Amino acid sequence: MASSLGEKKRLHNPAAEAAEMQVRAATLSDLDALVGIEAACFDSDRLSRRSFRDFIHHGHCTLLVSEGGDGLTGYILVLYRRGTALARLYSIALMPSARGIGLSAVLMTAGEDVAREHGCLSLRLEVRPDNAAAIALYTDLGYKQFGTYLDYYEDHADALRFEKRLVRPMPSATAPSYYSQTSEFTCGPACMMMALKAFDPALEFGRVEEFRLWRESTTVFMQTGHGGCEPVGMAVTLARKGLSVEVFLSQEPPLFIDSVRLKDQREALTLIQEDYRREADELNIPVHIEPLDNIALSAALGEGAYAIVLVSLYQMLGSRTPHWVLVYGEENGRFLIHDPWVEKDALETESAAAALPVPKEAFERMARWGRGRLRAAIIVRKEQAE
Repeated sequence: MASSLGEKKRLHNPAAEAAEMQVRAATLSDLDALVGIEAACFDSDRLSRRSFRDFIHHGHCTLLVSEGGDGLTGYILVLYRRGTALARLYSIALMPSARGIGLSAVLMTAGEDVAREHGCLSLRLEVRPDNAAAIALYTDLGYKQFGTYLDYYEDHADALRFEKRLVRPMPSATAPSYYSQTSEFTCGPACMMMALKAFDPALEFGRVEEFRLWRESTTVFMQTGHGGCEPVGMAVTLARKGLSVEVFLSQEPPLFIDSVRLKDQREALTLIQEDYRREADELNIPVHIEPLDNIALSAALGEGAYAIVLVSLYQMLGSRTPHWVLVYGEENGRFLIHDPWVEKDALETESAAAALPVPKEAFERMARWGRGRLRAAIIVRKEQAE
C-alpha cells in the first residue's frame, strides 16, 4: 500500500476547504488527473495509467476521488477479496496543494464506508515506518499495528501493517501462525503446517517441511504437472504426527479422477487412495461419507479444533483448481480462514490471504469443487483419540 499524506499548516479555514471537496467514484475521464496525482506524490511504487483503468473498469475494488474547484485533489483505492469480508487499503494520495486541511481523514472515512457497505469486517493497510503523518492519521482513526513486512517496498523499505475493525468485534479464536504456499500444488501441506504449528509452537515453517508433507500425502494428478493432496492421505500424515483427525467426504473415494484423462494415471491415483484408506483404517481414523455442514464445523471450532477444507477459488480468484484452506474460528457470522494462496498478480500480500472473514453463506457455496460438487474436510484436534 502506498500513501502520500504529508500535512502542512495553512492560514485559511481547513475544515471549510475539506467540506467543499466532493468525494465520488472515479471514472475513465479521471485517468489523466489520477496519473498526475501519482507522479506528484510518489517517486517509486507508482500505479500506471493502465492500472488505474483496470481498477475503474474491471477491478474488484473501490476507487474514490476527491474533487474541488480546480479539479481532482486526491484519491483512495480499496481492494476486496471476492467471497470474503476483508478490505485492504492499497493506496491513498493527496496533491501537495490539498494537504493540511483534513482531506486525508475524509477520504479514509469514505473508504471505510464503502468497505462496510461491501459487508467487510476489517480494513487493513501497509505504511512505511518513516511516514509519520500517515501513521498518525491511521492511529487517530483507530487503526492498530499488527505486524511488519520486511523489504516490502520497491526501495527495500519495510512496511508496518495496520488494521481497523469496521464493525463491533465479537470474541473469536486467536489466529494461528500463517504460512503461504510456495508452489501451486502445496496448499494442503501449507494448511497442515499451520495446523501442526497451532498445536506445537516449536514447529518451524519452511519449504523442506512443506514438500515433505506433500510427498507423504500427495495423490492428485494435474494435466500441467504435479498434483496436490487428497483428504485421507493428509489425515494419515497428520495422525502419524500425533494429531487426532477425522475425515468428512460427500462421496466415496477415489476422488479427483474425473479430470484425469490418462488411464495409467487414473489407475495409479485409485491405488494410492485405496492404500491411504487402508492406512486410515489401521490408524482408526474415522472417514465419514457425509459432508461437514456449517453447524458441525462451528461445533468443532467451538471445541478448539481446526478444519482443513476443500474449496473452489472460482468465486475469489477465478480459478477452478481444487484448493485447501484452514478454518480456525468464527466471528459475526463469518468463518475465519487462512488461505495459503497469495494472488500476487492481483497485488495481494499475505495481509490479504491471512485471517480472512468469510460469510458462512459464501463459505457454504465455496466449499464445493468440480462438476460433482465434491465436499471434503479434515477436522484436526490436538491429541489422538484413545
